[in-house]
Amino acid sequence: MFVLRQVQSGDVEAVLRLARLLNTLNLPPERDFIARLVDDAVRAFEGGSDEDARASFDPTRRFLFVLESPEGEVVGSSMIFAQHGTPDEPHVFFEVDEEERFARMQVGDQTREVHMEHQLLRLGMTYRGPTEVGGLVLDPAFRGHPHKLGRLLSLARFLYIARHRTWFRDRVLAELLPPLYAGADGNTRSPLWDVLGANFTGLTYAEADALSRDDKGFIWQLFPQTPIHTTLLPPRVREIVGRVGDASRGAQRLLESIGFADSGRVDPFDGGPHFEAEVEELSLVRELRPFRPEVAELGPEVLGAVVCSEGEGGFRAVWTAVAPTPGDFDEGGHLRSVRLRANAIAALGDPERVWLALRPELREREVPWRLSGG
Repeated sequence: MFVLRQVQSGDVEAVLRLARLLNTLNLPPERDFIARLVDDAVRAFEGGSDEDARASFDPTRRFLFVLESPEGEVVGSSMIFAQHGTPDEPHVFFEVDEEERFARMQVGDQTREVHMEHQLLRLGMTYRGPTEVGGLVLDPAFRGHPHKLGRLLSLARFLYIARHRTWFRDRVLAELLPPLYAGADGNTRSPLWDVLGANFTGLTYAEADALSRDDKGFIWQLFPQTPIHTTLLPPRVREIVGRVGDASRGAQRLLESIGFADSGRVDPFDGGPHFEAEVEELSLVRELRPFRPEVAELGPEVLGAVVCSEGEGGFRAVWTAVAPTPGDFDEGGHLRSVRLRANAIAALGDPERVWLALRPELREREVPWRLSGG
C-alpha cells in the first residue's frame, strides 16, 4: 500500500534521487538544497523543545511529506509552508483588476461610441501571507496510477493542517501553473516572463525562479509599481494570465472540490492563478474527526477516503476504503468507529485512533430529545 508520511533525516538520498529523476522547479536536484530542506522539515515536524514551542506559530516552518511505495521507494513528495511571505521572503503577486473606458466621438459625419474593458495587473506584496501548499512532484512512472497517487499527495496535507491548527494561518494558498513551454535550451519558459519579467529584471525565467527560492524581494524592487495594462501584451500572452495549464487541471478540480476558489491574484513569474480558501471552511478540515479503527473485509463499492494517524513514527496517511461501523454511536449520536481493511491499518502503524473526514450524515445519528421534569 502507498503511504504518505512525514520526511525523516534518512530520506535525503531518496528525495535527491526523486529530484534528479524529475529535475523540476519545485524540487531542484541539488544535494545542499535537498539536505537543508529535509533538515528544516524534520525540525518543523518536531515542533520545538517544549510544549509552548510546539503550540506556537513559526512562519519559517516547511513541512515535507514523501510518498512511499509498497516496496519502500520514495516516488513522490509534497509540502506545506507555514506562511508564504516573510520579511526575508515576501509574498509578491499581481492583483488582477478590470478597468472600463467610454468615449463618444465624432469621426467625420459619424458619431461613434467606444466602450473598452481593460485588464490591469497591480503589483502587491505582504510580509504576512497565507499558509501555502505546494512542491507536489510524482515520479513519471507512477503518473496515471490506478490508485490516483496525486490525490493522496495533495489531500493528506489538509489533514495534517487540521491536526496542528496553531502552526498554520487562517487562509491557505495553492499556486497553479499556467501553460508553460520548453525553450531551445531545454529549460522551462514562461510566455509572461519572456515579455514582462525578463525586460524588468534582465533575468531568464530559470534564473529568476532559482533566485526566488531564497530572495523574492527583487520582484518588488524591479517591477513597476504602477498598473500594467495587459492590452499592451501580445494576445498569446494575455490569454494565459490567470489560466490553469492542462497539466494542472486535475489539481484545480481536486482543490475546488474541498473548498478552494480563484482569488483574483496571479503569480508575477508566470501568470498562474492563486487559489485560496479559509482553512476552517475546507471540507477536509471541517469534517475531520477521530475514530477507532476496526478490521473488516470491504467490497469495492464502499467509500474511499484519506485516513491518517500520528504515533511514534510521526504522521502517516493512506487512501483506502472505509465504512462507518453500523450502530456504533455514543450517547450523543456520534460515530465511534470505522471499518478499514487490515493492510490499511497496518500501513498506518496499527494505531488506536485514526482521523478522517466523514460527511455529517455518515457520522451523526439523531438523538431523541429528552424532556426533564419541572
